[in-house]
Amino acid sequence: MTEQLVERVREALRVVIDPELGENIVDLGLVYDIRVLGEAVCITMTATTPGCPATSFLREGAQAAASAVSGVVSADVTMTFEPAWTPDLIAPAVRASLGFAAVN
Repeated sequence: MTEQLVERVREALRVVIDPELGENIVDLGLVYDIRVLGEAVCITMTATTPGCPATSFLREGAQAAASAVSGVVSADVTMTFEPAWTPDLIAPAVRASLGFAAVN
């Protein structure tokens, strides 16, 4: 049941679009971890850079999207910059559409 909830939250997070790159935060590799603790969901995520002007927007969007999932009573989003985000974390199809070189 916990794994199903994690997957439902992950899918819900796909509605949160990074305004600079125009893709969802899951496919961009900005979501590092989703944990379920009882009826609470804890999300660890990042932004593309520590000074990203969209950091609050992304955090609030992730919290709202996760909170809307059935079975989630509360959602906590922690922003981190360790490890640093790199384009290597982007899903391959999205990476190609954004013009990033393939990762070897």
